[in-house]
Amino acid sequence: MNYSSTIFSQLLNFLPKQKFNQYVVEHQSDKHVRMLTTWNQFVVLLYAQATGKESLREIETGFCVQNNTWHHLGVSTAARSTLAEANCKRSYQVFEKMFYAILERCREITPHREFEFNNPLYSFDSTTIALCLSVFDWAKYRTTKGALKMHLLLSNRTAIPELINITEGKVADITAFQQIDLKQLEKGSIIVFDRAYIDYERWNEMNENKITFVSRTKINQNIFVTGQHKERELEPGILADEIVIFGDYQAMKKYENKLRRIKYWDEENKKKYVYLTNNFNLTAKQIAGIYKDRWQIELFFKWIKQNLKIKTFLGTSQNAVMSQIWIAMIYYLLLAYIKFQTKFKKSLLELTRMIREVLLIRRDLIDLLSLEETTIFRLKKEESPQMSFW
Repeated sequence: MNYSSTIFSQLLNFLPKQKFNQYVVEHQSDKHVRMLTTWNQFVVLLYAQATGKESLREIETGFCVQNNTWHHLGVSTAARSTLAEANCKRSYQVFEKMFYAILERCREITPHREFEFNNPLYSFDSTTIALCLSVFDWAKYRTTKGALKMHLLLSNRTAIPELINITEGKVADITAFQQIDLKQLEKGSIIVFDRAYIDYERWNEMNENKITFVSRTKINQNIFVTGQHKERELEPGILADEIVIFGDYQAMKKYENKLRRIKYWDEENKKKYVYLTNNFNLTAKQIAGIYKDRWQIELFFKWIKQNLKIKTFLGTSQNAVMSQIWIAMIYYLLLAYIKFQTKFKKSLLELTRMIREVLLIRRDLIDLLSLEETTIFRLKKEESPQMSFW
């Protein structure tokens, strides 16, 4: 059977190109462009992301040896100099807006994990992306180190990032946390975070916006017990379920409402945890489970660092780095969208590996997703695209 389009071409069909063109016009990123349009740049960088290319030279070589395939994708050049200039000068905001446009599509079709409660559940945390200060001198983190931070609000029900804020490494976690627009979240939403985000004024704002928070306590927090949450037998693993207030004047001035303190014994890890929350409706065991589910965001950070190309960068300017990070996140959403839309039963990791091997092969994507990895590798060997050298 003949196939008219590559796997890569079919992946691109999932993207809202009309929205992309709208963002290009908004930022005038195609002004005075002769060859490599913003869309072409996006396609080339997405290709580099999907195939794990680590340099502009690798991209250029991949383009040259598979020239016929690129012609059908509408890309006429991937010259290093042209691509480097585009990465440096074209606003990364086009790709940032594209990410959120795809996110809207993902929300419509992504299946939700089931919990014992109906509230939307989010985790907030950050991860540091180390950079060489001598090369990326704009990303000063410490005296001899450079870094960026990715601050992320993850939906625990879908494992999809709902909000991403990329900052210089020296920006404090709590500063990024304060920038979340709470009014964008549905009332009754739950946000779980660790001790780095203890900010009593922010907690008070969350309380006023009817947003639930769950956090660990700090050793130096001055907390007074005013009563027990419920007069009944505690659930297994729950050591205490108390109503508390802050005993410190400054803390009480910033957050004067009552809180709930839950002490939990994790039998699996043989460790005691103490949580604070403003939620008085869920059971103590559910609150403990909510904090445990914060591990989802740790898994997300681990996954993107292992599978997305954000360790090595194709440019040294801030715009080039930001462009690459946003395209990496777009690729994650694209894979998630395809997985949910096609009801692909295997993991995102397996899907990533499969597509990497056959990206430029002419085959039907739906047929491909039913194959095993060993079959994929054989298919690649038998039907790899015809190479044409420059």
